[in-house]
Amino acid sequence: MRNEKGFLGKLKTYLVYAGPGTFAFFTVMIVPFIYGIYLTFTNWNGVSDAHDFIGFQNYTEVFKDGVFWNSLWLTFKYAIAAVILMNIIAFLLAYALTSGMKGQNFYRAGFFTPNLIGGIILGFIWQFLFSNILVYIGNNFNIPIFSSSWLADPTKALWTLIIVTVWQYSGYLMIIYVAGFMNVPSDILEAASIDGANGFRKLISITLPMMIPSFTVCLFLSLQRSFMVYDVNLSLTKGGPYQATEMISMHVYNKAFLSQQYGVGQAEAFVLFLIVAAISLFQVYTTKKMEVEA
Repeated sequence: MRNEKGFLGKLKTYLVYAGPGTFAFFTVMIVPFIYGIYLTFTNWNGVSDAHDFIGFQNYTEVFKDGVFWNSLWLTFKYAIAAVILMNIIAFLLAYALTSGMKGQNFYRAGFFTPNLIGGIILGFIWQFLFSNILVYIGNNFNIPIFSSSWLADPTKALWTLIIVTVWQYSGYLMIIYVAGFMNVPSDILEAASIDGANGFRKLISITLPMMIPSFTVCLFLSLQRSFMVYDVNLSLTKGGPYQATEMISMHVYNKAFLSQQYGVGQAEAFVLFLIVAAISLFQVYTTKKMEVEA
């Protein structure tokens, strides 16, 4: 009886405090996710009321869609470059801004600010910069690399997307690395100094191993945001020129809503989810195994 009352009491408490949040989570996340998986087995065009069950035909179309795999490969290249660059820059910024320099809190706020700008607005700002300001500078100061808009060049356009992404998220990741630096026990660093270790040796042998949790979080977030990029892609390049910067999220959206092949688009989205989930789980598992305790 006591256990039953205890269980009922805990259930009542859970429903009162966490019930609304749980209901909202299932309504907004779980139910649409399951319904979306169901739609991958139908021929719904996203508009009509009727749709028929067609089995795995949509998944067959996904594996036949060369444009989908080209966009996925392009996204892989973009994600690798963006993740490496934003994490390196964020780590170096955090290292510099935890060294006790004057005004470091001001600089932290300044580097974090780009993350507060919406992706659509950010894309239009940098579009104006690449198409007008830099072209003007290149033509008037005889700088060939800026003499024409990078957004018109298929190779350079991808790098514009990488640059904007790194600029936007480096400050956000920097805050996580700053927290990691501040959580390194000072007594261990002092003991290493007494033993004769210099700054570089302390960084390599003590600080980096103890910051693995920060690397785990930052790599996970940067991977997820790189693979899911859409807003900056839309406003900065619109997937051009000649689909040279059409990331996988934009391709899935175009397939589902512009081409009105919602079943195929949903199947592509689910395949993308499985790929990103597998990469993220592998990354988290690998970095978790490298963690050490103080």
